[in-house]
Amino acid sequence: MSKDDIRVGAPAPDFTLNDENGQPVRLSDFRGKRVVVYFYPKDDTPGCTAQACGFRDAYPEITERNAVVIGISPDDAGSHQKFKTKYDLPFILLVDPDHAVAEAYGVWGERSMYGRTYMGITRSSFVIDEQGRFIDVQFKISPQDSVMKALEALAEE
Repeated sequence: MSKDDIRVGAPAPDFTLNDENGQPVRLSDFRGKRVVVYFYPKDDTPGCTAQACGFRDAYPEITERNAVVIGISPDDAGSHQKFKTKYDLPFILLVDPDHAVAEAYGVWGERSMYGRTYMGITRSSFVIDEQGRFIDVQFKISPQDSVMKALEALAEE
């Protein structure tokens, strides 16, 4: 699946990844609910912490709208556990060690920082409806806009 296939109305690629406790989680397990899936580069870094805490703070509003949040990064389960505990995150963090799911969603690619080029996650977020189709697609989004855009998409009935 290419990045061009990731668009509003298209089916979201299903996946199974382990959560921070090593338990497998499938996207399709959430059919009947809306799901905010967001990809972030690294646990406990400034932007990723701001994004996670934004989703944490908005979580009551998100759950009122029949939705859940799933954060995905290449970090391991131990890192996710520490991050989740440190910031009291009420949602699932999934481990994508070989970035296969990030690739399926078109968010793994070349990045650059301070003149150095490397492969990594492009911060992105997606809202998926009860039937497993995209209702919002946001590539290269800021941590603050990620939460705001997800809430906007969830507000539309």
